[in-house]
Amino acid sequence: QVQLVDAGGGLAQPGGSLRLSCAASGQGFSTYTITWFRQAPGQEREFVAAIRANGGSTHYADSVKGRFSISRDKATSTAHLQMNSLKSEDTAIYYCAAGRPILSAIRNLGMYYYWGQGTQVTVGS
Repeated sequence: QVQLVDAGGGLAQPGGSLRLSCAASGQGFSTYTITWFRQAPGQEREFVAAIRANGGSTHYADSVKGRFSISRDKATSTAHLQMNSLKSEDTAIYYCAAGRPILSAIRNLGMYYYWGQGTQVTVGS
């Protein structure tokens, strides 16, 4: 069992930065793929970025590639999403999730067992 707590959202200006965190408690953090999804008003939840278990590979949605960076710290059981060059279209609630998807299913919401409560990111002037 893993509990996830998202934090770090807020208001940022276009071109600005935010750093989200996903703090995990429970067993086996390093054995899970940690993934960030986001959901904008009236839209479906979508994949943003993922980092595979045990410090493995990272994967990004095309819309955030080159601007966002996902990382994880085994010692603190925390994952981070560094978001740079923010755009208005990045405005959404961001959720971290933990699961053990195969690589081809890494963007599939149904592959994740545990979810954070979400943190609001708003990009605007």
